[in-house]
Amino acid sequence: MPKMKTKRAAAKRFDVTGTGKLKRFKAYKSHILTKKTTKRKRNLRKATMMDATNQKVMKKVLPYL
Repeated sequence: MPKMKTKRAAAKRFDVTGTGKLKRFKAYKSHILTKKTTKRKRNLRKATMMDATNQKVMKKVLPYL
């Protein structure tokens, strides 16, 4: 049986916490920032946990993470 390959694009975007949950960064922080409020931009900086509905699929995409 050959080794399973990790999807490198996903590996660069997600981290696993100590409890096994996936940590991700928020979108909409790269451009067109002038119309966004300071509070909104500050909250977009923070990482968040991936939704439980996507966890199962992402574990297949990232078998060794």
